[in-house]
Amino acid sequence: MADRGAADPVKVVFVCWGNICRSPIAERVARRQADEAGLTGVEFTSAATSTEELGSPMDPRAAAVLRDRGYDADGHVAHQVDAAEITGADLVIAMEDLHVDRMRRIAPDAELSLLSDFDPAATPGSGVPDPWYGSAEGFYGTLGTVEAAIPGVLDRVRELQASR
Repeated sequence: MADRGAADPVKVVFVCWGNICRSPIAERVARRQADEAGLTGVEFTSAATSTEELGSPMDPRAAAVLRDRGYDADGHVAHQVDAAEITGADLVIAMEDLHVDRMRRIAPDAELSLLSDFDPAATPGSGVPDPWYGSAEGFYGTLGTVEAAIPGVLDRVRELQASR
């Protein structure tokens, strides 16, 4: 976790495989829920563990689901997470254990979490399934899973802010 002062924003990075579906959905949901809660002093970003989709926009199905539910889906460009981004963040939140394992290879001492673990109703360690292989309906399921977990993320952000 980064060492910051009280005036520095809490930095949260959401990570999935290609940074075109789950992690940008989480980033957009977190931004809106934080805005709606009046939570300031936080930056949300997202990244990939793989290089497959570097430079790509958000998957059109993910963008369509976000827009359908009133979220901003514009301007996303996929990029790969690196050690500096991991160690420079206060919270690094992965979608699956696979992503945690890949990030451990480049930042072995980093504190990493699964998004699903922020949802008290979710099975611990369950992760967020990848909708990429399925139909558009799977993206609505992913959005619902993310929306259920983000309040727990915002609670953690508040804890980090209070501890500075």
